[in-house]
Amino acid sequence: MTPMQDHPEQTPNPWEPFGSPTGPSTPLAPAQDTAQSTTAPSAPPRPPSQPARRGPGWGGVSALVLTGMLLSSGATLGGVIAYDQIIEPLTAAPTQEESPEPSTGGTDAEPASSTTPLADWSEVAEQVAPSAVAIGVRTSTGTSQGTGVVLAVDGSILTNNHVVAGAQQVNVTLADGLTYTAGVVGADPSTDLAVIRLEAPPSTLQPATFGDSELVEVGDPVMAVGTPLGLENTVTTGIVSAVDRPVTTEGEEDGSDATYTSALQTDAAINPGNSGGPLVDAQGRVVGINTAIAAIPGTDRSIGSIGLGFAIPSNTARMIAEQLGADGTVRHAFVGVTTRDGSRTVGDVTHRGAEVVGVESDSPASAAGMREGDLVTAFDDVTIGGAAALTGVVRGQAVGSEHELTVVRGNEERTITITLGERP
Repeated sequence: MTPMQDHPEQTPNPWEPFGSPTGPSTPLAPAQDTAQSTTAPSAPPRPPSQPARRGPGWGGVSALVLTGMLLSSGATLGGVIAYDQIIEPLTAAPTQEESPEPSTGGTDAEPASSTTPLADWSEVAEQVAPSAVAIGVRTSTGTSQGTGVVLAVDGSILTNNHVVAGAQQVNVTLADGLTYTAGVVGADPSTDLAVIRLEAPPSTLQPATFGDSELVEVGDPVMAVGTPLGLENTVTTGIVSAVDRPVTTEGEEDGSDATYTSALQTDAAINPGNSGGPLVDAQGRVVGINTAIAAIPGTDRSIGSIGLGFAIPSNTARMIAEQLGADGTVRHAFVGVTTRDGSRTVGDVTHRGAEVVGVESDSPASAAGMREGDLVTAFDDVTIGGAAALTGVVRGQAVGSEHELTVVRGNEERTITITLGERP
């Protein structure tokens, strides 16, 4: 595998379009004023204390490969799709126009994990509904649909980059059914996040409450809120299936602007139209931004959820949103190494991770003493099973933050302290 700067270059896969629905468009009922609710399941018990390193739970997990509008048939678990490609809408385009523009904001993060023995999903749905919005986008080639999360009373809304990419017009429908126009404040293809802002936000706008995604554990109950197939205010429930799952999205045209995410995995049903919507815990706090689903090779890519959905952790989403809202740009963390998937056998144990094949001069990596041949197996407490996993974790960190890398050098495992720089 040919190495790439700070992430591996994926072997080209045959991309196929994520099929549009066929047949005539189906008119839908007006949006509910509040989100629909589901029967409240019992919250799963906490798993026993986990090992120090977080991760998918099995070494050497291949990075899931997805595309913003297209789908790879050769990736682990059949590839992953970002939900909302440009398609003919299932519902009539919004007719009411006012004015919006993007911005950032949001409330202070609160602990995300559930502490209640029973989740009252009806109450959670009612609490979250005013903070989730439906987004309709018109581009030069068609229309797309998605979801967003209200960040601040100034009309700032967080969504996926692939929802608003190429937007010529953006309409946002709130939970009360009223539609407003918005503009894109800033977008970051490498994390698939964007901030838009209502041009004339109502005084009743209710920002979402964000949780601390570092506290999310496998088995935690969660709810996805969004606009699947144009059905506004739809909620589904499930659990967190895995944390720190490496997920990769390649650019639609030439593989550029690849997105690498250390994602939350969930079995809550998410489908085309859920992109950019909130994944919330049992207290209604946003712990992730829904962004992609997996598909099985050889099947109809338009079938939707198979119980393998992925969300950008809330801590990463808030960090990027704050920067986009400030000036429309983002500073990305930087290690300064070229890596590829690698393994090293020491005695009877085989280690898998990101093998360093190049170290840039005057980079954080060189300053930390990293060398060619080092096999990175952990980033702080997150297990690194390959090059994409390392890139995904690094992209969720702040420039200037200090971390510990676990590396295998020769026949010895050691810890290296590194301070992340800013990617050129």
